[in-house]
Amino acid sequence: MNGVNGVNGPDKTVSTAAEAVADIGHGASVAVGGFGLTGVPGTLIRALYEQGTGGLDIVSNNCGVDGDGLGILLAAGRIRRVTGSYIGNNAEFARRYLCGELEVELTPQGTLAERLRAGGCGIPAFFTPAGIGTQVADGGLPRSHTPDGRVAAVSPPREIRVFDGRPHLLERALTTDFALVRAARGDRHGNLVFAKTARNFNPLAAMAGRITVAEVERLVEPGELDPDQVHLPGVFVQRVVPLTPRQAAHRPVERRTVRTP
Repeated sequence: MNGVNGVNGPDKTVSTAAEAVADIGHGASVAVGGFGLTGVPGTLIRALYEQGTGGLDIVSNNCGVDGDGLGILLAAGRIRRVTGSYIGNNAEFARRYLCGELEVELTPQGTLAERLRAGGCGIPAFFTPAGIGTQVADGGLPRSHTPDGRVAAVSPPREIRVFDGRPHLLERALTTDFALVRAARGDRHGNLVFAKTARNFNPLAAMAGRITVAEVERLVEPGELDPDQVHLPGVFVQRVVPLTPRQAAHRPVERRTVRTP
């Protein structure tokens, strides 16, 4: 492959989402792109739900909403653990967490992004000032509950070091068995372009996955993407699933608002 836009390289396209996620087994760890419902790989999530995979360890900014995105897997009891930043308005998430059905590791949003990026770059850990003076650094954030709502396990305290007179806490990088992402355009080599805010966590999740599957709204041929416009090079992507027009048009809105006349 000659650079990010070379015409020589493997064809990574897979005909169906079901085929692309078929080897994601019980207990797998999966990084999932998206923010709210923007840029969420809904077709791949639905395929994972339909094949019945469970016991999943999910890394994602949030866990979808009731009835959409990762919320589909959550409601079916397929998710065992979540590493994320925002619980949001997902009532089922809160219920399962407080009733002891779900383990949750909460992490600051910027820290989550950097943990994924670091994992993709082969950096095992890093120090950050984010979380100093809170339970993120000191420990004690509830990670799981008993069925009657009592705290069963809490986060441990972090190692603290001082750099230039300012305390920083140690954060471990994140890598996962698989990653699921959604892109606006992609070529057969896995080079991806994301649309505006739908870029969000998608490139970072893709970097962290050992096997990354991308659903793309429009598949183009190698050489059609301007190298300067590629947001994620194909070296981080192992499978590309072209969406049908109907699948590509499905872009749910988490909270629709309209302007008063």
